[in-house]
Amino acid sequence: MIKIPLTKLTLQEEGVHLILTVIICDQSYKMVLDTGASKTVFDKHSLMEIPSLAPLLESSTTLSSGLGTNSMESYTLKLPELKMETWVCRHTTFAVLDLTSINYAYEQMHFDPVIGVLGGDILAQYEAKIDYKKMYLSLRKTKSKK
Repeated sequence: MIKIPLTKLTLQEEGVHLILTVIICDQSYKMVLDTGASKTVFDKHSLMEIPSLAPLLESSTTLSSGLGTNSMESYTLKLPELKMETWVCRHTTFAVLDLTSINYAYEQMHFDPVIGVLGGDILAQYEAKIDYKKMYLSLRKTKSKK
């Protein structure tokens, strides 16, 4: 298991978000760890600012629900590499949505923007364990065979 440090953001009304650092195209970005999200999702606007990734975005016919809306236009991206510490996920297709509402809320609370949300697909496939006391996420190096 690979341990990935987490940072706890205390939100208004005593809510908490767990944040981790990901490396995409040799750049560090912040991502929300969301055990309630079924899939890992990246922000379209953030990805458009990465020159090597913008051309890889593909429009999807699937309308995604959640994030305070009934439906929104979605895209997919086959990401060459996603890194967290020494953990690496290569050539994986992820959903891409407009996460402006999340980043706007973060801006209002004086938090840095996030590039996306790490969701249940990655957490389940790599048998995630969260240690809230020591503030780290553990992931297997390889996908679970279950």
